[in-house]
Amino acid sequence: MKNINVKKMLVAVSVAGLMSGCAQIGPKTEKGALIGAGTGAVVGAVSGGNVLKSAAIGTAIGAGVGYYEDTK
Repeated sequence: MKNINVKKMLVAVSVAGLMSGCAQIGPKTEKGALIGAGTGAVVGAVSGGNVLKSAAIGTAIGAGVGYYEDTK
């Protein structure tokens, strides 16, 4: 089993959480971004990839889906 770098994962999730508070967005967009960031960070850590990059991609995808749901 691969060693999960908890420090990097914590930083990634914290940065995503702080960034999500900087904009006036709908509730589903914010929720989607946070869920996406957490999921991306976990997937990146488990797969041995770049945790920050995975969290950023997850944030973008989650926010996009949430924004779509807010404007629907």
